[in-house]
Amino acid sequence: MRASSGLLVLVLAACESNGGSAQRDASAPDAQDKAAACADTFGNELTDAFGRLDGTVLAVVPPAMERCAQPNSTHLVVQATMHGAAYRLVVNVENIFMYELDAPLAGPAWSDGWHTDAPLDYVTNLCARSSSFELAPDAVQRVTDMISLGEKISIYSTSSGGTKADSAHLVHRNAANADGAIVLGPDTATPHYLLFRFSNQLF
Repeated sequence: MRASSGLLVLVLAACESNGGSAQRDASAPDAQDKAAACADTFGNELTDAFGRLDGTVLAVVPPAMERCAQPNSTHLVVQATMHGAAYRLVVNVENIFMYELDAPLAGPAWSDGWHTDAPLDYVTNLCARSSSFELAPDAVQRVTDMISLGEKISIYSTSSGGTKADSAHLVHRNAANADGAIVLGPDTATPHYLLFRFSNQLF
């Protein structure tokens, strides 16, 4: 179970109804240093494309943590292993709005790797609307608490490939079929999406 202060919605294919709200179990936020096992070398398999990284959580690195490689001053970094190598998924947490919901995994079934055949659109795939999002000043702690080390994860994101083939970003509302998101329990019957948008993104 994962901690959540947002509304949980079970999305149906026709977007006609929802499963109501529920509260996930909370865990002690300081019980574990989730950045302790952060990697200092990374893989190079991310192509210049929007895609979905299916991997296993290695570490969750808060902004500006200098003891982990390639720190980012304004973003939370989720490190996940894929094909035996670590990758950086960079999540904007400044002035961000969040929304959570349960829905089927968009694209093919979870499979360790970088999938460019898994488009995601908040509206088309998830029936999400900007009015459902809430400002999340606690985004760093909230996201960190929900992600469990060693668990499978899917992150919809964009990589520029090339010399940056170890990292992907834009894990938020972007454009049709290229919206970023974190999915917890992606191989279960109820994948749990963490969606993000900025104040000027209305849909």
